[in-house]
Parts: sequence; C-alpha cells; structure tokens
Amino acid sequence: MRITDAKSFGAMLKTRRKQLGYTQAYISEMTGLSVSFLSELENGKKTAQLEKAIEVAMLLGLNLTMEARGKA
Repeated sequence: MRITDAKSFGAMLKTRRKQLGYTQAYISEMTGLSVSFLSELENGKKTAQLEKAIEVAMLLGLNLTMEARGKA
C-alpha cells in the first residue's frame, strides 16, 4: 500500500493491527500510548506525533522506507 497522507498511514496501521488480532488497548499497554491517540492515528488525524506513529508501526512489524519518486 502506498502511503501518501496521514489517512492512508492510519489505515495501514489499522489493517495490520487487525491482521495480528491486536486491540487498540493491547497496543496501548505495549507502548504506553493512549487508546484515544491510537484511534486518532488510525483515523488519520494530521496532528499525530511522528515518533509515536513510527513506534506503533514498528510494533506492528511494518517496515517504513522512503524512496525518491522516479519519473513516471
């Protein structure tokens, strides 16, 4: 899935969390982040803190990479 904005990033996190059978409460316990923050993150709130977002992605076993866009 190509991540182009906060909404697509959050959707990927939610999809992966559900694939793993994790609840937001479980992720909250593992990271110390609030369930409300996780909900906002999954729903694409644009003010989510990047470091926390990366922490959740890593916990869910997602690789994050950045690549320069090539010519179409």
